[in-house]
Amino acid sequence: MAHGMNALLAEARRSDRAIVPVMSRNWRGDALLAAVAGVFVLAQLLLVRPGMGLGWDEAVYVSQVGSGAPPAFFSAPRARGVSLLVAPVASWSTSTELLRVYLAVLSGLGLYLALCVWRGLFRVRVLAGAGALFASLWVTLFYGPQAMPNYWVAIGALIAVGSYLKGHVRGLLAGAALMAWMRPTDAVWVTVPLLVLMVAARRWRLLTALLAGLVLGAVEWVVEAYVAFGGLGERLHEASGIQGGLGWNMAVDDQMRSLVGRALCRPCTGSMPNPLITAWWYVLPVLAAVGVAVAVRAGRAERTLVPLACAVTAAVPYLFMIGYAAPRFLLPAYALLALPVADALLHLATRPNGAWRPVAATLLALGLAGHLAVQLNVLDRTVSNATAARQGWERTAAELHRLGVRPPCLLTGHEAIPVAYYTGCSSAATGGHNANSTAAEIRDTARRVPVAFLTPPEGGTARYARDWTPYRAGGVLVRLAPPGPAVGGR
Repeated sequence: MAHGMNALLAEARRSDRAIVPVMSRNWRGDALLAAVAGVFVLAQLLLVRPGMGLGWDEAVYVSQVGSGAPPAFFSAPRARGVSLLVAPVASWSTSTELLRVYLAVLSGLGLYLALCVWRGLFRVRVLAGAGALFASLWVTLFYGPQAMPNYWVAIGALIAVGSYLKGHVRGLLAGAALMAWMRPTDAVWVTVPLLVLMVAARRWRLLTALLAGLVLGAVEWVVEAYVAFGGLGERLHEASGIQGGLGWNMAVDDQMRSLVGRALCRPCTGSMPNPLITAWWYVLPVLAAVGVAVAVRAGRAERTLVPLACAVTAAVPYLFMIGYAAPRFLLPAYALLALPVADALLHLATRPNGAWRPVAATLLALGLAGHLAVQLNVLDRTVSNATAARQGWERTAAELHRLGVRPPCLLTGHEAIPVAYYTGCSSAATGGHNANSTAAEIRDTARRVPVAFLTPPEGGTARYARDWTPYRAGGVLVRLAPPGPAVGGR
């Protein structure tokens, strides 16, 4: 009996010695991924700055749940995910700084959790490198702390694809739901390869989880389509029209022009940016191809080819089906491409035993340093331009308050939606993508509350507002409706 007890104790000691290194490696891996996410949060707070006001789209999303202004018109392509995401802060506070800090921390947590899903599929160093590459792009840093959907589609894509490769049903459902919650159409494009693979391999349990996630995330958007847009087909048709009509449109050059820091490139004209700004875009597919070759040679092709395929389908509508560009549209593709790219870079810079190749590692470090310098330069310019535009809206709002335009009130005309948010007014438009009213309704509103028409830079004024009293407000020409019976033609 004593001999048996000694044997059990010896076996227990051997097991403990085997478990401790594994636990240590897991802890170090988690700490490395957490460090990447932490630096990402810190970089957002320092470089984007919490004081930057809300942008046009952010004003729409935040106004749906906030108390600072009435809800702005919610057009067909938009989904309610962002509004619900910001509700824990925006529902009780009008502080933009607090909202920015909240979103920055949340985006860092999202990146950490998404990278953790891929543990076991790639080495931790690869995952940390992929996270750093994605997080250091100017477009990721710029939109991480903003009330916008594209970053969260990217996080959902990482979670869904990684969960598919590991056969994790709950993760797949959660990732798909997050994407569809933010942008239902993007969620479909990202998951097309997964749907094909699941059907081909008859992985019905995973297929059920994916479809359930897409349905759970998109159910509110679909219900709203029937309640407010006349049906799902009508909403999709209207959303397509707002995007210029989906069809064959070569937008690759538009996306390249937007890399200089143009948040919305519509129309996207002008010369191409400096080659130093676009160089990483040319290198990206080359490194992704190297990552595929590395994975095939190592016998793990699926874990590289699947995210690559999903990145391609995620990018297709924004490269070949719309006539304009916004850099944020490609965030899901960048997040998925970061994995094979990081794998390729680490392979090129290290030997099979894990030791660094001195020359290759030095060249890689110099290349990444140059790339980071370019990204930070573009980010600084983008933040400065965005801050200046939003400060202009604040000045116009302050002048409108001085002129007596205070809640309840209504703004229409040029940039009425963001200026209305800063003023605390409702907004209305009689035409364009945000049409939600008529001239008669606006004239009727002017009988009850202050109404102002903001004249665009080209000077055009709607017929119903031509006789209204003109004022200068923060460099903008404003026409105020006279109190009492409204005037002006249709």
